Amino acid sequence: MSSSTMNPNAKTDEWNQAADKAKEAAATVGEAASHAAAATGAMASQAACDVGRRADEMTARAGAGLQDLGDRISRQAPQSGILAGASQSVAQAVRSGGEYVEEAKLSGMAEDLSEVVRRNPLPSVLIAVFVGWFVARKL
Repeated sequence: MSSSTMNPNAKTDEWNQAADKAKEAAATVGEAASHAAAATGAMASQAACDVGRRADEMTARAGAGLQDLGDRISRQAPQSGILAGASQSVAQAVRSGGEYVEEAKLSGMAEDLSEVVRRNPLPSVLIAVFVGWFVARKL
């Protein structure tokens, strides 16, 4: 039968079948897009975790380096006299700072900083304004 001799019901059935197939195809494409978005989100989350872990590792290495610097200052500083006490105090402060950086890592230091800002909002804002002003003057 040619298309011109088809009855109207047959044409309607063909259109309905075509519409159903288009709906199925759209649903399939939607599912594929949803799966792709979920996979992309998982990959982005994993990448962010990797970056955070690497930043923490680098910070821990920097902390170990600071501790080594404190040890070198202590060994090379005068062992007697007025400068001996000051040098040992500086060496201990550098070592302590290195221990903190190595143990807390970047994520821990960020948490500590946010806690300090939460407890002292006004001084934190004033310090931020001063640092911003100082950086702007240097640029």
